[in-house]
Amino acid sequence: MEKVVACQICNSPSFLPFLDCKDNTVSRETFAIQECVDCGFLITNPRPHKNKIGAYYVSEDYISHSNSSKGSLNFIYQIVRKYALLKKLQLVSKYFKTGNILDIGSGTGEFLKIFKDAKWKTCGIEPSLIPRKASIDKYQLDVRDETEILNLENESFDVITMWHVLEHVPDLNQRVEDLRRLLKPNGIIIIAVPNRNSLDAKIYSENWAAYDLPRHFYHFCPKDISALFENHKLKVFKLLPMIFDSFYISLLSEKYRGGKSFVLRALWNGLRSNLSAIKTGNTYSSQIYLIKKQEIN
Repeated sequence: MEKVVACQICNSPSFLPFLDCKDNTVSRETFAIQECVDCGFLITNPRPHKNKIGAYYVSEDYISHSNSSKGSLNFIYQIVRKYALLKKLQLVSKYFKTGNILDIGSGTGEFLKIFKDAKWKTCGIEPSLIPRKASIDKYQLDVRDETEILNLENESFDVITMWHVLEHVPDLNQRVEDLRRLLKPNGIIIIAVPNRNSLDAKIYSENWAAYDLPRHFYHFCPKDISALFENHKLKVFKLLPMIFDSFYISLLSEKYRGGKSFVLRALWNGLRSNLSAIKTGNTYSSQIYLIKKQEIN
C-alpha cells in the first residue's frame, strides 16, 4: 500500500476520514476514502501500489475488461453499451466529422471499432494485457501499452477520450498534462467519471458501486474536474449526463447492500437520482465533461 501525502488538486497535505468501503468485486478487503481539508477532494488513501493494483482487476465481474455477457447485470450492461456507443459517436461527430482520435483506457476496443468503421484514424492506450490483446486480435486496432503514451506525437489528436478511466490513473496531474500535450490546438478532450454528489451516491453511501475501491483512486464532482483541468490551462466548456449510469450503478449497489428486491428498488433509486439531477443540475450519477485548451490572450 502507498500513502498519498498531498491533494492532487490543491496540494494540501491535510486529509480527514470520509468513508470506509468494501471491495465487493475482487478482494473483499476494506479501503478508506479521505477528504482533503482544504478543497474537499475525495481520494482512496492509502491505496495499492501501481505495481500491485493489477490484481484487483482480475475478475469476470469486471465487465470492461472481461466483456462478459454472463449474468443478468452483464447482459443489461452489454445492451446499454451498444446504444451508448452510438450516442458517443454522435457526440463526437458534432465537433469533428473525421480525424485522429485517442481513447485512453480502451478496454476491449468496442468504442474505437465504431470510429475505425467511420473512417477515423484511431489509437488506443490500454494497460491491461488481456483486453488490449483482445482488441487487437478481434478488431485489428492500434492499441498500445500504457508506457507508449510517452512516445505519441505532440498535438496529434483532434479528440482524446477517457470513458470512466481518469479515476483509475495513479499520477493524476501527469495524465492531465499528457492530455494537454497530445491535444491539437482546436481539439477536445472528453472525460466521463462518476459523480460523488449524485443522489444515488448519497442513498447507497459505503455500498455505492461507483466508489469501486480500490480501483478508483479518486472520487470526483464537477468542481473537482474544473479545478483540476484549470490547473493545466484546460477548460470545461460543456457538461452532459449519462442517464443510464444511475440505473446500472443502483443495480450493483443494491446487490452489494444485499437487498432482496434489489431490481425494483434499484430502478426506483436510479429514477429518483435522475429526477433529482434534473432539478438541481450537474448531479447525475455519471457525467461527461467536454474540455478544450484555454485561449491565451
